Amino acid sequence: MNSVNSNIIVVIMESTDADRSLSATWGKMAAEILTGNWDGALEEMQKLRESIDQKSFASPLQQLQQRTWLLHWSLFVFFNHPKGRDCIVDMFLSPQYINTIQTSCPWILRYLTTAVVTNKRRKHQMKELVKIIEQELYEYQDPVTQFIEALFVHFDFEGAQKKLKECEDVLMNDFFLAATQEDFMESARQFISETYCRIHQKIDIKEMSQRLNLSQEEGEKWIVNLIRDTRVDAKIDFEENTVIMNTPITSIYQQVIERTKTLSFRSQVLASTIKRREQNNEVTA
Repeated sequence: MNSVNSNIIVVIMESTDADRSLSATWGKMAAEILTGNWDGALEEMQKLRESIDQKSFASPLQQLQQRTWLLHWSLFVFFNHPKGRDCIVDMFLSPQYINTIQTSCPWILRYLTTAVVTNKRRKHQMKELVKIIEQELYEYQDPVTQFIEALFVHFDFEGAQKKLKECEDVLMNDFFLAATQEDFMESARQFISETYCRIHQKIDIKEMSQRLNLSQEEGEKWIVNLIRDTRVDAKIDFEENTVIMNTPITSIYQQVIERTKTLSFRSQVLASTIKRREQNNEVTA
């Protein structure tokens, strides 16, 4: 395999033909993946991304195909490299690649969603992810994206609980995501807890444990740790087995403002979806 890599490097260095150079870079990335050299594979993947962005293709469709292939090949790198879950979010949420996902391979949303959920440093990008998932509901859904929809779009905690059980099986049987299963379940429960606590002022610990798919004893430990780790302003009443949230009630005026923002956003999503369909029809025509 080392001699193969050496030959590919020679082709890349000596060739002035952009197509041959691009093909050779593809080959070198594949070789790095096969040998498990994830640092080298990540480096070649970044070179490929730059080449695809800068190269003049005969048609936009060819560039779209190259980006689509790179999205799929990158899964080998991102879910094996130590910094992969950071890199996948940066790349997949960039304008060129989120457009590629929405146009030609919406199923890649499963991997982007898993990366955002399991990466605590990327929690602030959940809102952006929710918008994209909501836009693509008509095109693609699976238990992972449906969990996000149930929790953050509909605030349906029972639906989120059911989808979380399905996610466990889906992740276990996914080649790329099997190793993320425990992290996903842990982070997903935390998202459910935080969202539930923001909405309710008085929380029954037994009911909350059921929503988290935990026993009552496990649920009590989970909620105590959540309050301690996230510093939520709350207290536990062990006599009534409840959690009391010390959060201010949102005024009716603020509620109207928030609902108006939601309606405005949904209108934008609808307009964007119609526009993208029209563009896709023009490309295929």
